[in-house]
Amino acid sequence: MTLLILGVLLWVAGHMWKRALPDMRARMGNGGKGVSALIILASVVAMIYGYRMAPVVDLWYPPTWTVHVNNLLVLIAIFLMSPAPRKGKLFNNMRHPQLAGFRAWAFAHLLVNGDLASVILFGGLFVWAVGEVAVINRAEPDWTPTQTGTIAKDGMFLVASVVLLAAIGWIHAWLGPWPFPG
Repeated sequence: MTLLILGVLLWVAGHMWKRALPDMRARMGNGGKGVSALIILASVVAMIYGYRMAPVVDLWYPPTWTVHVNNLLVLIAIFLMSPAPRKGKLFNNMRHPQLAGFRAWAFAHLLVNGDLASVILFGGLFVWAVGEVAVINRAEPDWTPTQTGTIAKDGMFLVASVVLLAAIGWIHAWLGPWPFPG
């Protein structure tokens, strides 16, 4: 569990240090982006290995119907992380669509995984995404939405999101459990 917790903490550090230590980050210039990327890459590796090595400590047993809710939330998350909120019409006034999508993804995985390692991983990432919104809003209080796009763009990104969900599901099954109920 230590490696998993370290991975989540590195993820938070890699994303937050720009705002937590702005002077240090500014002095580094473009090199700071590389440092952030390395920290985040190390966090992903630590989270993957930490999660896979963690002992199974069941906290609850999710009902089977939560798989359907999970898949819907993951589809919404993929859509929110796509360019749709910036180029479409439906979510154009949402300030942090990618972080909202990330929270939807993390919450979806909490619904279907009742073990301690999942709570640490997905719960930790969910809390980070909530905190990241607060930190960004405090650091950059002024925000204006981009120009409104079209419903057709939303439709295009929705179709792409469904295709991407299928691809992610196939990879998910290759690495672990099949995510779509039979």
